[in-house]
Amino acid sequence: MTLKVAAAQYAPVFLDKAATLDKLEQVAREAGAQGVGLLVFPETFVPAYPDWVWRAKPWDRDSQDLYARLLEESVEVPGPDAERLGRVARVNGLWLVVGVNERVGSTLCNTLLWFAPDGSLAHLHRKLMPTGGERLVHGYGDGSTLRVLETPIGRLGGLICWENYMPLARAALYDQGIEVYVAPTWDTSDVWVPTLQHIAKEGRCFVIGACQAIRGADIPADVPARGLWQDDEWLARGLSTIVAPGGSVIAGPLEEKEGLVVATIDVTAAARGRMTFDPTGHYARPDVLSLRVDTTPRAPVQFGAVSGPEHGEPAKPPTP
Repeated sequence: MTLKVAAAQYAPVFLDKAATLDKLEQVAREAGAQGVGLLVFPETFVPAYPDWVWRAKPWDRDSQDLYARLLEESVEVPGPDAERLGRVARVNGLWLVVGVNERVGSTLCNTLLWFAPDGSLAHLHRKLMPTGGERLVHGYGDGSTLRVLETPIGRLGGLICWENYMPLARAALYDQGIEVYVAPTWDTSDVWVPTLQHIAKEGRCFVIGACQAIRGADIPADVPARGLWQDDEWLARGLSTIVAPGGSVIAGPLEEKEGLVVATIDVTAAARGRMTFDPTGHYARPDVLSLRVDTTPRAPVQFGAVSGPEHGEPAKPPTP
């Protein structure tokens, strides 16, 4: 089957959730009018990527003020913002994938939300490992969200930014038969597009890379520590790209400007590509190399009865 897919390369309205959602809604409307069936927004698009973690000293008041602002403007799931995103998917009749800062109590997660065309939240994936300075802002995900969706348009899944450099995480998705792989990111280094090409060739899947195109001038004057950014610098220059299962680029990369990167794909090409290479199937050697994926949800606080030390068997009574 053929499917029109798109990466949305835009800047959020920095640390302004309501205005960013307004902009997202406008972009989704444009994509829907073009017949896009799957629309992917970048990593932490709502309300912003916390770029200051690479610039500000973590013990300074500026960092704390920026974190407090981010916490206030982040998305709770379930909640009214998630409901609004569901409506956007439903009204425009498309799969909507959005990177958000998800508020979980007083902690933030780097989260990817998947909304089906009927408006339902089909999947939530939390980044397993925040990268470098991101650990000052984001908590950790767990294996419970490391899964691929079975949908009428194909098997959909993905990882966030440098999770895509985790070969075992990729293998977990390959083993679930992923056909369309999304890779929202903040990385606009020269090696990022080749990374997407490698994943497409290795996993025999389509890859949609979505990143922001945002300059210092896009950051409002009222943002704390505004002096950290120069108006003429690119915080992220885009490079949103769509890659076919063989590793060839079929749309993009789009650099240093906003816009939609669109391609029409034949999802069945993923299955055809696995005739010669299936990394977790006929090209695997489980007698030599194997992977175990723990899909247990890992809540830091549990109320009620708790099982034994591994939470998998009843606790043993103490030895007299």
